[in-house]
Amino acid sequence: MRGLHADTGYLLYRLGLRSGQLFNTSLQESGLRLRHYAVLRFLATAEGALQRELSTRLGYDPSAIVGLVDDLEKLGFAERRPAPDDRRSRIVVLTEDGRAFLRGTDAAGRRVTNDLLTPLDQAERATLHTLLLRIAEDGLD
Repeated sequence: MRGLHADTGYLLYRLGLRSGQLFNTSLQESGLRLRHYAVLRFLATAEGALQRELSTRLGYDPSAIVGLVDDLEKLGFAERRPAPDDRRSRIVVLTEDGRAFLRGTDAAGRRVTNDLLTPLDQAERATLHTLLLRIAEDGLD
């Protein structure tokens, strides 16, 4: 019988958990969690998104997206606006305060990544990133 550490899927799962824990710790002061950050980061790459698009692209349950966007609106980091092509729909848009928050968390994100990848040199980190991108292209879009 193989040990858990011989299972690549298990290792990816454990590293994902550890990464999330480290990042949540870095966000603790703001009252946000990694899931909020993921929504903000996605919105930073878009001109706005429907909540169902956020759910699909981030892999979160639609009901979770509603709560996350509510939280971000209360903080002034995002807002719901009428969709330009369908006034009955509302898109979620990143605000300037949301952009400023992201700029302030960039260094924390780099620290978390550096802490997690300490055992790897720069070339190994680049290789890992390339391999993860290849895997991510097949389903994490």
